[in-house]
Amino acid sequence: MTYSPALGSTISNTKMRTPENVSPYSGMCAVCTANCTGTCEIGLSAVRGSEATFPYRRDINQFASEKDYPLDFSHLSINGRVFGALGCEENACEATYWKVKTETEFGIKNKVKMKMPIILPAIAKLNWRDYFVGAALAGVSVVIGEDAIPNDKNLVLENGKVVSSPLVKEMVNEFRKYSRGYGDIIMQANYDDENSGVLDYVIPKLGVKSVELKFGQAAKGIQGMGRINNLEEALELQNKGFLVHPDPSDEKVAESFKNGKGPIFEKVGKLPIYNEEILKNRIAHLRELGAERICFKTGPFDPKDLIRILKIASENEVDLVTFDGAGGGTGNSPVKMMNEWGMPTVYLESMLYDILKRMDIKGYFLPQVAITGGLTLEDHVFKGLALGAPYIQFVALGRAAMAAAMVGKQVGELIESGNIPKEYQSFGSTKEEIFADIRELKLYYDNAENLPTGAVGVYSYISRIAAGMKQLMALNRKFDIKYIDRSDVFPLTDLAAEVTGLDTYEYVYVRELEKL
Repeated sequence: MTYSPALGSTISNTKMRTPENVSPYSGMCAVCTANCTGTCEIGLSAVRGSEATFPYRRDINQFASEKDYPLDFSHLSINGRVFGALGCEENACEATYWKVKTETEFGIKNKVKMKMPIILPAIAKLNWRDYFVGAALAGVSVVIGEDAIPNDKNLVLENGKVVSSPLVKEMVNEFRKYSRGYGDIIMQANYDDENSGVLDYVIPKLGVKSVELKFGQAAKGIQGMGRINNLEEALELQNKGFLVHPDPSDEKVAESFKNGKGPIFEKVGKLPIYNEEILKNRIAHLRELGAERICFKTGPFDPKDLIRILKIASENEVDLVTFDGAGGGTGNSPVKMMNEWGMPTVYLESMLYDILKRMDIKGYFLPQVAITGGLTLEDHVFKGLALGAPYIQFVALGRAAMAAAMVGKQVGELIESGNIPKEYQSFGSTKEEIFADIRELKLYYDNAENLPTGAVGVYSYISRIAAGMKQLMALNRKFDIKYIDRSDVFPLTDLAAEVTGLDTYEYVYVRELEKL
């Protein structure tokens, strides 16, 4: 069998001519005919060349891998128990799911309370406003994504360094305006952001207390890439310090471009060139500026790089490291990189558990760790926390939370225009009737009915996850999030048992049988 998808995908806006008859090894139609106009990725490549490596319409879409990986969280099943009550009184009136405690803290020395062990990962496009506001409503932490700066039309630079970014200021303030004292807004910086001094601006000027250094560019690991169709924009980006290929300031290149010759310009993000000394000095400087929580964000790289990143985090007492597994969402990765690069999340988390356990035994300082990569609802959150316990404290939900923000916004706009989707007409005809959690938000906000519906969508999505988590925890007689551990999940397949190192049902059964 093949795990890779065929060479037709909504990611690239392509399709197979004979989808029911595909050669699994190549991904091509089994019969390639001479009169085909080339609707697949090969056909698109024949017409558009290197442009075909990019996903379709990255300005309005988010993407995820279509590869059917041999192991994912569906290969784990959640345990259940019928005796005891850990974390509350053994009383049937007290041991009820809605009394389960899901609150936790983010940060090592300077702690921030959070309503749920959930982080919304980096974003700086699409419906970012509702994404950030929704995080504030829900009481979880959220990350402003890399490359927000070049999108700021009112950006002010001096000597290549940011001195004013109204866009980033607005992003920070949108979260703060609705914050109830839970969670924080984290500013992420890739290598270009670092060169532009983004963090040096947001910490002292905007009072940002949590920052995140990114090991990689765009989603996952590659350099950020974007095609530029006019010379003026290419020159403007180059003047802001970004790499642009080919060089738009070269007169011959510019003249050829004007005459319709040569490649389209491309903005290319700089790959991070870090080492232990560079990061040590940078982290120290960020703390001097006033940063209270330092975070790292990385992907499913070579295992030796994962260990090196965790050692650097340990030696510099970094607060949080987020690891992003293959298969999850992305806004900018090349099509084949999404499908064919890196460790899937279960493999990655299992490896991280072993690394962190070894570091713990050897007495290393351990940062908090978050896992992400294709996770969506409460079963994923529960399994993610259980598989990595006690070393992985957070689950990050990016693409799914953004979907909630976009759906909430769209439904709200349709209600306002009187075109209520038929799927929701049974709930009522007003915003308050259709968005059930507005009632709850009235406890905390005046005029809650006027909150942006995209933000309400994020709040309601996380509220659903909180309820589901509480149900699963009560099922296991655990009434506080801190009690989740690896005994709360079982592998269903030999591969899952081998990769995760978890005890199988059969192993636990035999062990308990011997006690009779």
